[in-house]
Amino acid sequence: MSSRKHHAPECKAKVALEALQGEQTVAELASRFGIPPTMIHSWKRVLLEGASGVFERGCRKSGHSLAQPCGGRGSHAKRGDFIVLCLLSGGVTPL
Repeated sequence: MSSRKHHAPECKAKVALEALQGEQTVAELASRFGIPPTMIHSWKRVLLEGASGVFERGCRKSGHSLAQPCGGRGSHAKRGDFIVLCLLSGGVTPL
């Protein structure tokens, strides 16, 4: 019997963001990351449902910075990664 795989919040954020960007299909992402498509849809839904909380309360979490390099992507992509990391790490706090 195999045990369940536990994915880090950073992994979930990365996969959910890529699914939302729409550059690859969910099936392609599932194959690339070795994650079932239903799980990717679930993470995407959780991300969308929790996104409004970031704008309501703001996010301050030590260790996360918009100025950190992000693989040459634009500032909007960095900001999106930051927001997702805050949501998934429980770092959403009132300003």
